[in-house]
Amino acid sequence: MFQLPAPSYQLRTGGPVDRHSCLACLRLRRYRKDETIFHQGDPGDALFVLASGSVKVVLPSDEGAEPAIVAILGRGEFFGELALLDGAPHSATAIALEPTQTLVLRRETFDELIETQPALRRALFAALAAELRRLTSHVEDLYFLDLPGRLASSLVRRARQEHPGRPTDVRLDWPFTQSELAAMVGGARQSVNRLLVDMSSRGLIRIEGEVLVIPDVERLARTFEW
Repeated sequence: MFQLPAPSYQLRTGGPVDRHSCLACLRLRRYRKDETIFHQGDPGDALFVLASGSVKVVLPSDEGAEPAIVAILGRGEFFGELALLDGAPHSATAIALEPTQTLVLRRETFDELIETQPALRRALFAALAAELRRLTSHVEDLYFLDLPGRLASSLVRRARQEHPGRPTDVRLDWPFTQSELAAMVGGARQSVNRLLVDMSSRGLIRIEGEVLVIPDVERLARTFEW
C-alpha cells in the first residue's frame, strides 16, 4: 500500500485530508510512460490522485489527427472527478506522460468520503473551479492570440502555476514531444519547433534535456504582449 506523507496528504488545490480515513480507501496503480489510464467514453467509476509522475488529458480526433491536449497534471492533482460526479462516461482520455503512480478512489467509497471529509470536498470544488478558469483562459488564448502568443502564454502560465512568485530562472519539467507541445497550443509541430528555436536564440528560454528554463518570466510575457 502506498504510504501517504505524514501527517496528511496535500492535494494541490485544497487543504489537508485525514490520511487515516483515506488510506483504507485508496489503492495504488502504476502506469508506464505513454500508457492509457482511461479512454474517452469509458465508464467513470474512480477518482485518480497523482502520487508521482504526470498525466496528459487529451481529446482524440475522429479523423486521425494529433489529439488536442486540454490539461497537463502533476503530483497532488486529481482527475476523473467529472464522470464520477455525474455518472456519465469519461469525456476525455488520460495518458501517463512518464512512469506514473496514481491513488485510486472507487465510486463506492467516494460518496461516503465526500460527506465525511470536508477538506476533500473543498479540494474537489476548488479543483473544479480552477479547471473552469483554466479552460476559459485556454479558449481565450485560442480565440485572441496568434501561435507565438499562445505558446508564450502557455509557458508563462505553467511557470506561474508551478513556481508562484518566482520571476527568474524558472525550471519546468519538460517531458513533452514537439507534437505534444503543438497539440497543447493548437499549432503545427514544425511551426512550434521554429518558435522554440527562435525563443531560445533570443534568450527567452533554454531547453536542458527534459527541463525547460525560463530566465525571466516577465520578459517572456512582455515580448508577446497578450
